[in-house]
This record gives sequence, structure tokens and C-alpha cells, in this order.
Amino acid sequence: MFIKLSFRQLLLGVFLLIALLLSATSIQALFTLDQLAAESRAVGQHAVALTANVQRLAERSVAMERSARQFLVLDDPAFRDRYDAARRDGEDALAALSNGLPSVPKASFAAWREQGEQAWNALQAPRSQRKKMLNVALAGLPAINDELAEEVKREVDQRNQRILLGLEHRRSVLAGQLLATISLAAALAVGCGFWLSRPLAQIEGAIGRLGGNRYDQPIEVEGPDDLRRLGQQLNWLRQRLASLEADKSRFLRHISHELKTPLAALVEGVALLEDEVAGTLTANQREVAGILRQNTASLQNQIEDLLRYNTATFAAQHLQRQPTDIAALLRDAVDAQRLQWQARRLEVTVEGNAPAIAIDPGKLAIAASNLLSNALRYSPEGGAIRFIIGEQAGTLAIDCIDQGPGVAAEDAAHIFEPFYQGERQPPGARRGNGVGLSIVLEYVNAHGGSLQLLPAGAGAHFRIELPYDY
Repeated sequence: MFIKLSFRQLLLGVFLLIALLLSATSIQALFTLDQLAAESRAVGQHAVALTANVQRLAERSVAMERSARQFLVLDDPAFRDRYDAARRDGEDALAALSNGLPSVPKASFAAWREQGEQAWNALQAPRSQRKKMLNVALAGLPAINDELAEEVKREVDQRNQRILLGLEHRRSVLAGQLLATISLAAALAVGCGFWLSRPLAQIEGAIGRLGGNRYDQPIEVEGPDDLRRLGQQLNWLRQRLASLEADKSRFLRHISHELKTPLAALVEGVALLEDEVAGTLTANQREVAGILRQNTASLQNQIEDLLRYNTATFAAQHLQRQPTDIAALLRDAVDAQRLQWQARRLEVTVEGNAPAIAIDPGKLAIAASNLLSNALRYSPEGGAIRFIIGEQAGTLAIDCIDQGPGVAAEDAAHIFEPFYQGERQPPGARRGNGVGLSIVLEYVNAHGGSLQLLPAGAGAHFRIELPYDY
């Protein structure tokens, strides 16, 4: 199901899912805050009501006692009526407290009513008995009021404590939900990133192989629908490039073969002319024959260079690795060109050593020979060429350093491109095809290594790096 979706659809879906998770957590947090605020308001209102009722009860108790005392002194029925009104109002406050304090024993409320009833009876008793009965009846009211005030305070404290405990519990729950949501969102993001990075890595690797002229591996991209279609298009491009490469190789082989036959006839004809087989040559005729010989030799070298480059491109894909002593390989390459460098009075040395490495010795020997030929071409007479071998962190390094004019800054970025010729050519030398360093790069890349042109104060400094564990 998911692979039928496009990359943008999947990305949008994941973002929407993460936004939904975070929004749900935010809404849950908002509802929790609203609920806590409502509970806090309810507790506050309840505390205010209880405090008001207990204060009202205490005021009614004082009013009852004051009215009863005034009645004893003045014997005016109006003060007795005031007492009765204050008692009834106090009973209403007492009833409100009883409803608001369900945990308080009912005996405390009954005792207040009983004391109030006794005082009312004392006010209706004979005058001689009123004072004594009234003192007894009103004596317990302050203690009852104080007890109820303490109960109100305790109830308010308990409710506040329950609110705090509930707040702490909900804070923990909310924190857990938030952590779970963030973890799930992060897991979704990471999972989606890994899942989508795989086809992107496959595409990147496919493009790298195409850029390296490696067309033998089919391109398959897994993942969203649009990326799979892109992989199919890249595979079509791979097949097309492979076909064009094969056509180019066939063309080079055919054109080289077709050119070599008439070229051989030209070389033979020029040789016959110079040997004066057809008759004695004048000075001008001999000069023309020399020009023809130089140009036919130049053309022959160029055709051979094209064939070598075409062969190297194909051969780089078919390595035959075996453990090789790189120092011995370089010394053999130097000995193979001994006549060339001795003729120019050059000194060529191989320095250093390294453990044996699994390489294709034939192809690396060609690469080393091309580096040496390039250095011989540009080195001044009597100069020195050094091959330096080193090994570090699982990598074999081969440095080739000469004392020639070096590589111009504008040529550095293109020096390894096939058929590219730099501006700094040796005086009087025949311009080549510019494929020598390209062949070196092909073989080094095939071994999983790298070829670099390093900065140098004088001359050119090339470095080959080959991994031991490729």
C-alpha cells in the first residue's frame, strides 16, 4: 500500500501524523488545565461558603447571647424575639455547614441546636430561674463554634491537598503523554527518514556507477512509487549508456583497424622513398619524405593511444587480484623504461616499502608506467623522478614526484579527463592524446582507490591511494 504512494505524499502523511499526535496532546493538556481550573474554582467557592457560614454562625451565637442578656435585664419580649430570630438564622448557617462538612459528626451540630433550644426554654422560664438556666445553656456555644471553625479549616486544607495531589497526578500523566507523543513522533520521523533514505542512497549509488562508466549492474530502487519510477528511468539510462559505450568501442576498434591498413601502406611507402628505392631524392624531396615519416608516426601513435584507452576502459571492469609487492612492481616499471630515462640522464628512484596488497598487478603496472611516462615527458634533462611508497590506516599510498614545470592552475581540474592536454608542454615535444592519466584514473578507481594531484612547490606531485580491505 505504502509503496504506491509518492515521496511527497508519504512525507506529507508523516508530517500530518506527527502534527496530529502533537495536537492531540496539546488538546488533552488544554482540557486538563480547564478541568483543574474548574475544580480549583469549586474548591475556592466551597471554602468561601464554609468560612462565611462558620463566621455567620459565630455572629449569630454572639447575637443570641447579647439578646438573651438584654432580655434578662430589661424583661422586654422584643429581645426574646431577637434571640429567636438569631437562633433560627444560626440554624440555617448550621444546616449549610452540615451539608458542606459531611465528614463532621452530626453530634456537633445537634449539640449547637440543643444548646440554643435550652437557652430559648430558659428565656421562657420563671424570672428567678432564667439567669442560672441561661448561663448553663449558653456556656457551650463558643466551644462548639470553635470546633466547627476548626472543622471548616481542616476541610478546606483537605480539599486543597486533594487538589494539589490531583494536580501532581495529572501533571505526571500529562508529562508521560507528552513524552510518549514526542517519542512516537521522533520514532516516526526517524523511521520515515531511514525508510526514505534507502531509495535515495540507491539512487545516489546508481548515479555514481553511471558516472564511473559501470553499466554492468542493473539499477533497482525500492520505496515510494515516484522513486521506483525514477529508478526504472535510471536503469533505462544505464542500458542506453551501455549501448552507446559498446557502439563507441566498436567504432574505435573498427575505425582504428580501417586506419591502420592504409597507414601501414603509407609508412611502408615513406620508408621506400627514404631508402631511395624509387630513385635518388633531392634535398627538398628528402625533407618532404621526413615530414611524411614524422606525421605517419604521429598518426600511428595516436591510433594506438585510442586503442589503449578503449582497452583500459573495458579491462578496468575485470580485475584479477592477487597479493602483490608494490615496491617490486614499481621497480619493474622503472626498469622497463630504463633506456628512455637514461637517455635523458634522469635519476628515477623507488623509496619506501609496504605490506603486500591484493591488486591486479598487470593493470597497476600499466598505471605506474603511464605515471612514469608522463613524468619522463615533462622532466628536464638531468632531473630526478621519485616514487615514494607509504602505508597508513589501512591505505597504501604511492607518490610520484618530478621536477618538471608542474600543472598549470587552469589545467588542474581537467588533468585526468580523457584527451585533455595541458598548456605546459615540453619544448619541441609532440603533443599526445592526453589519455595516459585517464588510463591511470580508470585502473585506480577500479581498485576502489583514488588519484590526486597534490600541491607542489616545483614539478608535479601525483598520489595514488589504494585500500587494503576493498
